Amino acid sequence: MSKGMEVRNMSFKVGQTMTVTGVCKPEAGTFAVNIGLDAENLAIHLNPRFNWEGKRNAIVCNCYRDGTWSDEQNHECFPFQQGKEFKIVIQFTQTGFMMKLCDSSTINFPNHLGANKYTFFSFTEDAHIISIEVK
Repeated sequence: MSKGMEVRNMSFKVGQTMTVTGVCKPEAGTFAVNIGLDAENLAIHLNPRFNWEGKRNAIVCNCYRDGTWSDEQNHECFPFQQGKEFKIVIQFTQTGFMMKLCDSSTINFPNHLGANKYTFFSFTEDAHIISIEVK
């Protein structure tokens, strides 16, 4: 993953909601929203792909544990547009993450790492993040 923006030591706990607002670059190929314990342990890697690694207009979700990727979950809903603003609302529940996308479609992803609190967040590739809010 190429470097982007990292946020550390901000807590995201079970029962909270994170809202990420950003703008996709005009020639975006992909971007990622990562939530985890550290860069080697990501509970959720949300990866919208405009045209990246054989995937076109698809969303890939997976977990990264001790430097190893889990099996990908592929989602065909794709509300993102190059050069346009987006908003992703992520609810952290006891069992996982419910992500509401900018077209109101939802993606559910299990909390494979099992932690009740995450303090590492990164945003990589072809998106500019405007705001991150945790409530």
